[in-house]
Formats: sequence, C-alpha cells, structure tokens
Amino acid sequence: MNTLPTPPAADLLYSETETELRASLRRLLDDRCPPEWVVSGYDTTLDASGLWKAIAVDLGLAAILIPESCGGAGLGAREAAVVLEELGRAAAPVPFLSSAVLATVALSTIGERETLRRLASGDSTAALAVPLSTSPDDLTPTVSADDTGLTGRITTVAGTELADVLLVPVSDGDGVQLHQVTLPADGVTMTPATALDMTRPLTDITLSGAASTRIDSGDAEAAIRQALLCAAALLPSEQYGVASWCLDTTLAYLKQRRQFGRTIGSFQAVKHRMANLWLQVGQTGALARYAADTYARRDLDTEIAVCVAQSFCGDAAVLAAEECVQLHAGIAMTWEYPAHLYLKRAKADQLALGAAHRYRNRLSQLVDLPSH
Repeated sequence: MNTLPTPPAADLLYSETETELRASLRRLLDDRCPPEWVVSGYDTTLDASGLWKAIAVDLGLAAILIPESCGGAGLGAREAAVVLEELGRAAAPVPFLSSAVLATVALSTIGERETLRRLASGDSTAALAVPLSTSPDDLTPTVSADDTGLTGRITTVAGTELADVLLVPVSDGDGVQLHQVTLPADGVTMTPATALDMTRPLTDITLSGAASTRIDSGDAEAAIRQALLCAAALLPSEQYGVASWCLDTTLAYLKQRRQFGRTIGSFQAVKHRMANLWLQVGQTGALARYAADTYARRDLDTEIAVCVAQSFCGDAAVLAAEECVQLHAGIAMTWEYPAHLYLKRAKADQLALGAAHRYRNRLSQLVDLPSH
C-alpha cells in the first residue's frame, strides 16, 4: 500500500539562525531607521535608498529567498518572516515585500536566473506590477502585448520607487504571460498614487508601447499566484511586528505616565484593555508564525493557514494601533509622535494582498463551510 510521505512537524520556535538574524537587523534599524527619521518623510522626500542598500546588500537580505545556485542565501519563508517582523516593528520604508518576496518568488518559480542573480547581489531591485490589493485568487492582468510593445495601465503598485526591473503580467487572450521591463524606459509613465501609508508608496503605471522581454515559458500565471501566496503567508509577520511595537510602546507609556497621583497603567479599566491587547498580539504572532512555517514546509494546510492568518492578523494589528493612539491620549495626536505611522501601516496592510473577507470566504471553501 502506497502512502504519502509524512511532512515534517510544525516547529514555531525561533532557531538560532533566526534569532541572530533578528538581532542583526534590529541593530541596523535602530541605527538607520529611527522613528523621527521616518516621520520626517512627511515634510521632505524620504530617500530610503541607503537604508535599502544596507538591508539588501550589507546584510544580504535581498537574497534571502533566492537559491544558492543563483547567488542567493537559499533560506526560506521562516527567515523572511523574521525580517518582516522587524521591518514592521520599525515601519521601515523599504521594498522588501515587493522585491525580495513578490518579485523574487515569481522569478524563482519560472526559473529566470539572470535577473535573480542581479537581485541577489543588490545590483537590481524589482517590482511585480500588480495592484497591492491583489489576492492569490484574484489575478486579472490589465496589460496587453503586440508588435509595438506593452500597452495598458496598472494602478496602486508597490515598490517601484527604487525598482529598476518591472515584472508585468500580460494577458494574451488564452492565459497570462510575464514580461520584464528595464527601467527607466520609453513608454512607461509612473504617477504617484494616493496612499494612506507613506512608508509604502504606491504608483499608477501607464504603458504605451513599452519595450519588454517575455521571461516565462507558459507557466506565468502559476508563478505569479505562487508569489502572491508567499507574500500573503508573510504579510501577517509584518502585521505582528506593527502590533508588537504598539503593545510594547503603549505598555511602557502606561507604566510611567501619572494621573491623579498614580500611574495610569494601574487603573483597572486600562489593565483590562491591555490584557485583551496582549492576547490579540500573542495570537497574531502564533498565526503569523504558523502561516510562514507551513509555507516553508510546503505543508498541505498552507492555504488554510494563510487564510486564517490573513483573516485575523490585519484586524488585530489595526486594533493594536488604535489602542496605542487612544491610550497615549493627547501625545499620540501630535505629528512628532510616531503612533500615526503604525496606525497607517496597519490600515494599509489590512487591505494589502486582499481584504480579510476574501480570505474568510476562501477558508470556508477549503474547510467545507458555507460562505457568506
């Protein structure tokens, strides 16, 4: 009797490698990405190229999901999740999710080795030209190709501000192709889109006869969906990082702020709110970790784990950010205090890669429950 091999059991504890990775990245972010520097981006154009170079090249994190055969680190989703936890905790304005996850996984899946090598070395940064709100089951290309080049418009694309490689899904009538455009290029117009989260700018891209190279061999749709699934598995880790900062910062404030002769954290009503928030953040961490772990192990329950995490973690991060603002009271409403950065990142992440209701409906299908 033939049986399927038993997948390795889940292990949600952080390995020594992951712990060291977290420590190295946190030191860099504490030094190069303090909240006051990020907040300054509202008054002047924030140049994050130096920070991204330090993360991508000096720490080698642009190559974290790239195979060693292409010059990458050959690590997996668990390590990438740790990176996103720290980037979320710092509200770092870098294109890790768009380049080192979305674009990299799409290129790895179709086997585009040359571009992967450039990404691994830090010589290039890529962006997958899909709206940031695209979920793994909602790919709808809006670009066509003919003898004159690529034509079409893609709205609210993330990660283009530092990108020199654009990966464009193209509809050919019968399926999906993946084309590569080297930037800057004639026939490519990029217009900043209105974005709630200034740390992850969005761009509307208009293509009018743009020159491109087709890089897939007929498996582009599966590759793009795999990239979106990987990003959906890892985004909850960023949301956990956002929520953790909000919890830790609020707790520290409540321990030192005094009112009516006592610290405000000693009031029972405040304790209840913080206890609820602690539970929510803890659950967020567990679900985010499990989603990344199942994806890394290619577990049969990966899509279920991703749907559960996406259904919960976005709302929990928003709650943590809202409680951070409310429990800090007046100081949180000032422009100088960074609470607004985390509220905006949490709200934007809540809609990234598909809203929670899409994942709840998909989850109901996966576990044979009626959808609503």
